Amino acid sequence: MVLPAQASTHNRLLAALSHDDLARLQPHLEPVTLKMRDVIVEPNTPIAHVYFIEQGIASVIAISPKGERIEVGPVGREGMSGHVVIQDLDRSLNQTLIQVGGSALRMPRAELQSAMDESVSIRSLLLRYTYSASVLVDHTALANGRYGLNERLARWLLMCHDRLDGDDLPITHEFIGLMMGVRRAGMTDALHLLEGVHIIKAIRGHITVRDRIRLEEVAGDCYGAPEAEYARMIGRRADAPRSSMA
Repeated sequence: MVLPAQASTHNRLLAALSHDDLARLQPHLEPVTLKMRDVIVEPNTPIAHVYFIEQGIASVIAISPKGERIEVGPVGREGMSGHVVIQDLDRSLNQTLIQVGGSALRMPRAELQSAMDESVSIRSLLLRYTYSASVLVDHTALANGRYGLNERLARWLLMCHDRLDGDDLPITHEFIGLMMGVRRAGMTDALHLLEGVHIIKAIRGHITVRDRIRLEEVAGDCYGAPEAEYARMIGRRADAPRSSMA
């Protein structure tokens, strides 16, 4: 396949590569469509491919032995699935599924690991990404343990908003509750609170962000540190909208 120039590449990791490094990966990148609820990483199963997401959002989900589930972080065009392979591992305990459909460039795990062995600069970039992804997980734990539902919901909506074009988030109340570990009734009440002050508009299966600045005010310190760290580690495209991670 012929990959578009970096300036036109939606995935920010690929866009951050040098011309030579991108050319090294190019023969192994396959465009694929991502559908809602597709599982692209199965827990405790060898990872055959990684996905550099171009459009859409995936959720990385921790699952207990009894089947309790909670999202530990989203992945969009800023990153890739299965980042444990960067550390020469072949599987993860977490599941990664698509929460908003889109597209990606898929690459065999073995080819990516070979490319990292051949290129110090590819390995360096991806290790920086692994660090930034771990910071996001750390701050999800911080949010869950030290912030209220309203702040956590605002943070979650902002992270989705960062990773999508436009202001419409095609996500149901039920799915948000599942990802955040909150009962649907409580999640609906929190959404209604934001809707009542005209920060969002919530209809069946969709949430529209009407006032991002006020949404950031609601999130407060619950949002922003991982996004700033990603920008420091990976860099920010000049045309990137919204947060540093967008």
